[in-house]
Amino acid sequence: MPLPVEIRLYDRLFSVPNPGAADDFLSVINPESLVIKQGFAEPSLKDAVAGKAFQFEREGYFCLDSRHSTAEKPVFNRTVGLRDTWAKVGE
Repeated sequence: MPLPVEIRLYDRLFSVPNPGAADDFLSVINPESLVIKQGFAEPSLKDAVAGKAFQFEREGYFCLDSRHSTAEKPVFNRTVGLRDTWAKVGE
């Protein structure tokens, strides 16, 4: 039976390289800096431990968030994304 999981995808906090140059740094916060998705994983991930990396197919590498996970619903944070080689093919 699939395991329900929460997946957190982090991106850059600011939408510009130098947020200090903006009049109001709050205006340049990236609204997509954290995207939370719900999904399902293999039941074996119920035994995941913090600090161990797992590759989620076609998405990247993720680690268990020991602070926000529960026994019923583990939370995984993306640590490294995978390169999109198809984007380069289209160029």
